[in-house]
Formats: sequence, C-alpha cells, structure tokens
Amino acid sequence: MEAERNLPERPAAASSPLAAERRKGTFWRGTLPFLLTCWKLNLAGAMEFRLSFLMTAGMMFLNNVIWLLFWGIFFDRFPDVAGWELKDVMLLWAVSAGGFGWASVLLGNFTRIAYLTANGELDVYMTQPKPLLLNVLASRMSLTAIGDFLFGAAIFAYVGDHSWKGLAFFLLALLMSGLFFLFFTLAAGSLAFFIGNAEGIAFQLFNSYLAFTTYPADIFKGLGRLLLFTILPAGFISYMPIGLLRGWDGSFMAAAAGMLLLLAALSLGLFYAGLRRYSSGNRMAMRS
Repeated sequence: MEAERNLPERPAAASSPLAAERRKGTFWRGTLPFLLTCWKLNLAGAMEFRLSFLMTAGMMFLNNVIWLLFWGIFFDRFPDVAGWELKDVMLLWAVSAGGFGWASVLLGNFTRIAYLTANGELDVYMTQPKPLLLNVLASRMSLTAIGDFLFGAAIFAYVGDHSWKGLAFFLLALLMSGLFFLFFTLAAGSLAFFIGNAEGIAFQLFNSYLAFTTYPADIFKGLGRLLLFTILPAGFISYMPIGLLRGWDGSFMAAAAGMLLLLAALSLGLFYAGLRRYSSGNRMAMRS
C-alpha cells in the first residue's frame, strides 16, 4: 500500500499536448469520414431503385414549378406587392426550397426526431461510438428533397445574379436557410422528450414554418410580422431575397445570424436535456 502511495501521479489526459492534438484531429480523421460514408450509402440506397428516385425527385421539382406558375399569374395582374417583384419571389422559393433541400439530403432525419424519440428508436444510435445527434441526423436521406435542391439551383441559374458576389450571397442564403430549418425542426421534435408523443405537434410546427418561408415577409404587418421574426422565425428566410440577394442589409444579416445562433443553442439544449429523460424502447431496430 505504501509503495502505491509513492507512485507518481499520472497526468490528466486533458493536459497532454498529444491528447489535445488528437481532439483537434478527431473531426477530420473520424467524424468527417463517417459522414461521407453515411452520405455515400444513403445515395447508393436511393439509386438502387433509380426510376423511383427520379420520379420522386422530379415530382417535387414539378410541384415547386407549379407554385411559381401561380405566383406568375398573380404578378401578371399585380406587378408590385409591398416592393416585391416576381423575380424576388422566385428567389425566395429558391432559397427556401434549396435550403430545405440540402439539409434534408445530408441530415434528413431532422424531421423525424419526435417519431424516433416517442417510439424508442434512439437506442440503436446510442450504442454506436459516434456523436449521437450527428449519427441520428445523417443516417437518412430524403429523396424528395433532392428535387427541392435542384429546383433552387435551377431558379438561381434562371433569374439570379451570376457574378461571383451573387453566387456567394446565394450560397450563404442556402446555408442559413437550411440551418434555420434544421434547428427549428430539431427544437420542435425534441419536445417529445418532455411531453411524450409530440409527433403531431412537431409536424404542425414544421408545416407552419415551411409555409411562412414561401411568402414575402413584407406582406405581414404588426403582430404577424413580430411573430415571424421571433417565435416562428420564418421571416429570416423569407426576407433574404431583399436583405441579402437584392442588396446587403447589415442589420438584417446581423439579426439573422444572432437568431440562428440562439435557435441552435435552444435546439441543442432541448435535445441533450431531453436525452437525460429518454427511456429505452427495448427494441431491436435498424438505422432509419
């Protein structure tokens, strides 16, 4: 016993320079290859039934085009609505559909968090040595969302600013739009940890959010506009054709970045706080 007391203490792993270097390289050596493999397998699974894949993505593309045809008819009669023109609404749909598209292709399970939680299907992810939330999100790809993303790219190619600056702004709009969809829907789905079966509530919140991102933000006034930029922050997506693509609005972009960070913190906080309340479903299931 005395000999054991005299043994030198082992330095903490956190204080080791080697451990610090390992932590820095974890993403590049472990997490990133894992994500790339997930995306590769998801795409391979989708391409196994190519006709179904093409029809599913194509029908979503066509569905978005039909909505724009209705907007075209509307603007043919009313060329200007609260300062918005048809080109602005087309870019609004490009940003909304394109942002939702890339998020659902790469991290497609974010719309199913409530279902997975309520049915005890998080068990399979909790037993794997990968970041839990990232593992859950990346394990599924939405086929219809590929049509959404291609639609967004096609609309930008048709009416967007094709300069390097215009392309950079459009990519930034797509990135922020997808992250808004991701974090808002994750927060809504995480309610299942606290109130049980929240699949219906999460679905309604998601649909409401999605619908408001496809209407010009400036047609809403008073309380409606306030809600659109706070409780249901769809306005940060629907205003991007004016506040970013038509011309850089610094105050709007600062507010959008701040709200995105707040929404990210809220959704991640809800998910991991709820995870401590999660009860195993005792089910044998596959990743889905």
